[in-house]
Amino acid sequence: MPLISHVCATPLGEMIALISEQGLCLLEFGVGTRGLAREFAQVEAARGGPARPGANAVTRQLQEQLVDYFAGRRRHFDLPLDMVGTPFQVAAWNALLDIPYGQTRSYAAQARQIGRPSAVRAVAAANGQNRISVISPCHRVIGSDGSLTGYGGGVQRKQWLLALEHAGSSPTDLFG
Repeated sequence: MPLISHVCATPLGEMIALISEQGLCLLEFGVGTRGLAREFAQVEAARGGPARPGANAVTRQLQEQLVDYFAGRRRHFDLPLDMVGTPFQVAAWNALLDIPYGQTRSYAAQARQIGRPSAVRAVAAANGQNRISVISPCHRVIGSDGSLTGYGGGVQRKQWLLALEHAGSSPTDLFG
């Protein structure tokens, strides 16, 4: 199966997905995301690209789950993932999957979780290269002082996603 590219509509703008035979490799906001072209090229190179526009069962499941998540009806995604990165990056990204909906963790806590307590900066760098936005929830990682540090899709999106996930809050209309 060739690498499939697919566009999903969300309240925060379109998200671009790349799906391999093994699962979702990339999900990023199309506008305002740092390094998107680089990530796209890296996934294509790693998975025998180039990607071709298309749809399949995974793209349909992805769109349905994103609609439910943004409507506040989904707290966990159950899509097959195909993370493209170094073993350290994949370990950091897998740790993201363990952060419960509506909660946050510091980069230091994430570094401890993967058994590398002194690798806080490396964990932050890995999170900055997370290619599966929202589903591998790097938006749930904040500074040790509680600050909303960088987010590839923009700090406004990070604020919106965190507000969506906190009970009793509703995101402000930052993009519409």
